[in-house]
Amino acid sequence: MASIKLSETKDGRRFFQISVSRGYGKAPYKTRWYWPDGWSKRTAEREAAKRAAAFELACKNGKVLNRAQEREKAAQEAAEAAKLKTVRQYADGVFMPTKEATFSENARSSYRMFLDRHILPVLGEHLLTEVTPAMISKLLVDFQKAGYAHATAVKLYNILNGVFEMAFLDDSIPMNPMLKVKRPAPRKGEQVQEEGEKALTAQELAHVLSCAAQEPLKWRAYINLAADTGARRGELCGLWWSDIDWSAGTVTIRRNLQYTAQAGVFETSPKNGKARTVDIGPETLSMLKQLQREQAATCISKYVFTQDGETVPMHPQSPTRYFKKFGKKYGIPNFHPHLLRHSSASVAITNGADVVSVSERLGHSDTAVTLRMYAHANEESIRRAGQTVRDALRNAQNG
Repeated sequence: MASIKLSETKDGRRFFQISVSRGYGKAPYKTRWYWPDGWSKRTAEREAAKRAAAFELACKNGKVLNRAQEREKAAQEAAEAAKLKTVRQYADGVFMPTKEATFSENARSSYRMFLDRHILPVLGEHLLTEVTPAMISKLLVDFQKAGYAHATAVKLYNILNGVFEMAFLDDSIPMNPMLKVKRPAPRKGEQVQEEGEKALTAQELAHVLSCAAQEPLKWRAYINLAADTGARRGELCGLWWSDIDWSAGTVTIRRNLQYTAQAGVFETSPKNGKARTVDIGPETLSMLKQLQREQAATCISKYVFTQDGETVPMHPQSPTRYFKKFGKKYGIPNFHPHLLRHSSASVAITNGADVVSVSERLGHSDTAVTLRMYAHANEESIRRAGQTVRDALRNAQNG
């Protein structure tokens, strides 16, 4: 008979630990089932019992491996992987398993999509050693002719480079064909903007906030908080009320909600793997306090931004859909959640904030990333500093 024990993770997530005995002196088979937010105790216990029965049956039928069997299976798979020859076999058996060890679910899903839709249908059945620079170049050219944006073509190029560089380094191929493939250039007439150039000015951002004042409180608070903190879309969706320090006027970004078709909605750490605390203005803090009271009238949730009338968090794709409608309604072109992140950083730098502080606020792992993305904003602030010196000298001379 399977045993079921209710436990809790360090971050407060409840789960049922299901164990099935393998006999005296042997470690039991174990699995976990997490208690979904909003489920009653009775419903959760009933579902846990079903999961336990199914798990016990799988153990009896030999469909669950113990640790020794898992190690043996992994060793066999590694031995088979060493014999792989085609691009498909290498990508599925070596490249992706290696990358998945360090990838987030979102990155894994993105790489998988590029491989399945664009790379493997063209190169998948060719031997690794048969793939030439000309074949890869044609793939990239055809991809751009199909109308994909320059940034997407560059992403495809980078994934191809990753596959063949890995194959070269582990001696699966004698030469990396990507060394003779040029990085895609923008199509004729295609306007390519750097990330930082997609930012709103302070005046444009103020207009967005004035428009948001006419929207429902939840979205007004979301937009103001995004502009204030520069936080990512999923970071705001994953925000808990306990992450807000009302007396200090700060929020701590501890988690990031993401969505993929394969995994659904899932929680991960912020992109650089670290929590960060950022200050927020009194107006934004007041909106959040008002939102907390409004939310409590219909449900009690640990999440700041939830689905209407429910305890579950806002779906991480909901802001993108809402921002698109918002942009059409108020005549703001290409309005999306990341635009507020860019704008928050750009406005900060152009008004004198140092790049190191902005980088910390954004949660960038390296200040070089911030410098590269917002170089134009930094140049503007430098010019403003020079003008400040000239104005001071002029005033001193005239005085």
